[in-house]
Amino acid sequence: MKSSSVSSPSFRSSPSSASRRRVLTGALVEGGAAALGIGGLTLLGGCSTVGAMPAAAEVAAGLAPTGKLRACINLGNPILARRLPGGEGVAGVSVDLARSLAQGLGVAAELVVVDAAAKSVETVRSGLADVGFFAVDPARGDGISFTAPYVIIEGAYLVREASPLRANDEVDRAGTRVMVGRGSAYDLFLTRALKAAQIVRAPTSPTVVDRMLAENADVAAGVRQQLQADAARLPGLRLLPGRFMVIEQAMGLRAGRGVAAEQYLRAFVERAKAGGFVAAALKRHGIEGAAVAPAG
Repeated sequence: MKSSSVSSPSFRSSPSSASRRRVLTGALVEGGAAALGIGGLTLLGGCSTVGAMPAAAEVAAGLAPTGKLRACINLGNPILARRLPGGEGVAGVSVDLARSLAQGLGVAAELVVVDAAAKSVETVRSGLADVGFFAVDPARGDGISFTAPYVIIEGAYLVREASPLRANDEVDRAGTRVMVGRGSAYDLFLTRALKAAQIVRAPTSPTVVDRMLAENADVAAGVRQQLQADAARLPGLRLLPGRFMVIEQAMGLRAGRGVAAEQYLRAFVERAKAGGFVAAALKRHGIEGAAVAPAG
């Protein structure tokens, strides 16, 4: 799937601010190793962070208009974020990226935590958060400007052990009921892709398998890692081999926040990939089966 983005209103400024924007753009494109530090990373408290870049006033105003970076964290995707034991705080790749972005801007990070992808999209669109972490999908382009993806993950199908289904291309048949998380990337994709099978929806992605069993659906669709964990937790389940889609996980900024802010966020993601930050975060959080996305 290709990334989609929303064009922002034309950036209007005085000659002096236009000059500042040219300087910023040059830094984004040509900042090079000096701005990134060794390997594109700096170290803070034993954790790698994305090397800081100068943030012009336009950038701070676009990304953190309240004086702090409000980042929406979706717990519906275990590859990106999870709640810590005891319910005290959250952790994950998206949390690390949010805090590093805030550090580069010189502001505090305020995490706005939700339990489903659809809620994350609406939180950023409505202005209750400034940035979020999303699976790129054309249906989400309205109101959000996406970066290039930073992580690529796989969408998979899970069925009962006794199911006659043995391959992904056998799922789209009349009479087959496929359970997905409402508003998730899988919901959006399969709504377009499936022609004969029926889609039924669970409130969130982590509840898909339990709802599949409770409502006697035939297939659960979701993040491979979540389905593998459910298959280990519940007897009599198996994953179909391979994948039915590749999911591109990107950062997104509420549209209309200015060209400079969009460029800065896109460059931040590229540096996080190229400098090893994303790979280190995946390793630090024990995430397997996800890959760092190629350069945008």
